[in-house]
Amino acid sequence: MDLQENQAALILEAAEDGEISVNVAASDMEGLAGSICQAVAKMLMYDEEFQEKLMTMLDE
Repeated sequence: MDLQENQAALILEAAEDGEISVNVAASDMEGLAGSICQAVAKMLMYDEEFQEKLMTMLDE
């Protein structure tokens, strides 16, 4: 995947056991898009309330 300077991406990988790994790709990790992706990645990994909200949305 080629990203432009002002783009960033979250890359989610689901293992067979249901474990999710989160990666961030950006040409400029310090730029706005890279910073936002890093913040969302941290929420996905560490914020239990955020994780619960996501799971509720998936169940709907």
